[in-house]
Amino acid sequence: MEYIYAALLLHSAKKEINEENLKAVLEAAGVEVDEARVKALVSALEGIDIDEAISKAAFAPVAAAPQPAAATAEAAAEEKKEEEKKEEEEEKAEEEALEGLGALFG
Repeated sequence: MEYIYAALLLHSAKKEINEENLKAVLEAAGVEVDEARVKALVSALEGIDIDEAISKAAFAPVAAAPQPAAATAEAAAEEKKEEEKKEEEEEKAEEEALEGLGALFG
């Protein structure tokens, strides 16, 4: 993630995003630089309009926020009740089927 942040920092400072500048930012931040990742990022950003990408990302749907623990517990309790209901219905259906078989041997 720090590689992307470094590229965004260079873009915001109106500096060219190249291997040398990217390495300098990362080293200044105390990050151990991986040459392969730097080269991959620089080549991936070639021809990309970063301002346009940022503006498109601003309108992209955001993932749902995590639910509070209380809501999660309530949902789990409701699920458990539904499961119990289903099990009771299945048991009742099974008993009815067995009663029908008993009539055959009556």
